[in-house]
Amino acid sequence: MIRLIDLFFSIAGLVMGLPLLALIAVIGWFDTGSPIFRQERVGRHRRPFTLVKFRTMKPGTASRATHLTNASAITPFGRFLRRSKLDELPQLWNVLKGEMSLVGPRPCLPTQEELIAARDVRNVFAMRPGITGLAQVQGVDMSDPERLAELDQEMIRSLTLRDYFRYLFLTATGKGAGDRVRPSS
Repeated sequence: MIRLIDLFFSIAGLVMGLPLLALIAVIGWFDTGSPIFRQERVGRHRRPFTLVKFRTMKPGTASRATHLTNASAITPFGRFLRRSKLDELPQLWNVLKGEMSLVGPRPCLPTQEELIAARDVRNVFAMRPGITGLAQVQGVDMSDPERLAELDQEMIRSLTLRDYFRYLFLTATGKGAGDRVRPSS
């Protein structure tokens, strides 16, 4: 059932959102010269996949967890995209391909060993990673791997259709702060 809902909303979002996606890509091209960002992430059953997002950081920024990245790496347009969560829209392609769900644990980088270990213990990788979930609407990010893995496990154990739509609604209305970044030095 969830997969069918994911398919419906990813197709609808990509088709209806095409003008917005195109506009963001054009502005992103002028902002960074490379509006789409691709990064290897850990997916369901720990299989790697390539996540796509709109670029919010300067090209050449080290590929690492956001909370380890300096805030000065984020472009002004990138700050807007992050605040509005529009940088996540291209992930609808990952949802359509079946690599992600709209709701699930946020996919981590293969280098985030502490988080991977905490998720392994809690069987979090049994579920498709998602664009949003319980941890995101509660403002818990990858800088606290144990707490994040606990909330991921809690969400997986108790996820209902009602919760699925609640997390989407809360995310769309601005609940949750997204991943933190280190203050500029």
